[in-house]
Amino acid sequence: PELEVFVRLLVVVYLVDKKHLSEAAREVTKLVDKLGTWNRRTMDPLSAKVYFYYSRVYELSGHLADIRVKLLQLQRTATLRHNYDGQVILLNLLLRNYLHYNLYDQAEKLASKTEFKIDKASTNELARYHFYLGRINAIQLSYTEAYRNLQQALRKGPRESANGFRAIVTKFLVIVQLLLGEIPERSTFRSVGIMHALKPYLQVTQAVRTGDVVLFQQSLEKFGNLFKSDKTYALIQRLHHNVIKTGLRRISASYSRIYFSDICEKLGLDSVHDAEFIVAKAIHDGIIDATINHTGGYISSRDNIDIYSSNEPEKAFAQRIDFCLQIHNDAVKAMRYPPDFKKSKDEKTEKSKDTDADADIAAAELLEDDDD
Repeated sequence: PELEVFVRLLVVVYLVDKKHLSEAAREVTKLVDKLGTWNRRTMDPLSAKVYFYYSRVYELSGHLADIRVKLLQLQRTATLRHNYDGQVILLNLLLRNYLHYNLYDQAEKLASKTEFKIDKASTNELARYHFYLGRINAIQLSYTEAYRNLQQALRKGPRESANGFRAIVTKFLVIVQLLLGEIPERSTFRSVGIMHALKPYLQVTQAVRTGDVVLFQQSLEKFGNLFKSDKTYALIQRLHHNVIKTGLRRISASYSRIYFSDICEKLGLDSVHDAEFIVAKAIHDGIIDATINHTGGYISSRDNIDIYSSNEPEKAFAQRIDFCLQIHNDAVKAMRYPPDFKKSKDEKTEKSKDTDADADIAAAELLEDDDD
């Protein structure tokens, strides 16, 4: 049966390459139904590939939602049969299915209630899993977790090939980093093979870094369709507040006194009342250190405080320590030993003790012979 499944899978791959999606969907559906009648561990790697192409064919044909129930059934069957290869790939396929239709709540519930077999998963599947978790956490405002997941996805994924995967992960990583209030390094946008795909995100980064609201709006208008196809449009819209905050910081550092009308003009705001409200909120949040004169309609900035007298260096240092500890923990978890490593070590110790005891007995017998 393994040979039959392999040959039929090759037929499906051939039909997908030739763009015969209706025939491929029919064949792969029959193959999936056929796999359900066998419960053989030698079939597990092949079944994982079949499940992947099952989802891929329906995704290309635009009917991915039609197989969601079937994928859930297959995952339950794989769990009962201890098909670890199937469990890993089916969980990723279900997460991809939910994210394709922006069903983030369902995806988060599935990921939290289902155990991902890290020790059984391949590196590529682990990279996909971290990428999907990063997207879910980013939408749900867990930016720190999202940043960690996306970094893991980028590390676990291919370094030189799979430019599409590296590009989309880097796009989300850049946006999440901006939402965290950090500016990505310039080298991020110079990665070989994905430099052209990251140009729109470089323009967004420049707008956030300089606090240029006009440039940010131009980027949204120019690359809006691209951002929507990348599923990053909603996250980029959240950056509008970051752009305004950065602009206010620059204005506060440049002017000791400035009127709300001038702030409104520089930040491209709709009215003076909006500018006054935004400035008041920024002062309350500690973004700028200034006082508002409502009568005169202006703000007065206080003298800049040395950043090294604040808690910012401590926070940055603590963040780097957490990052190093996370890498250490991941490295320890990734270390693998033979199943009977401790047992064999204990046996060797006991054997060496027995050998020493035998040697002592032999030496004592020789001494007795000499005395005789």
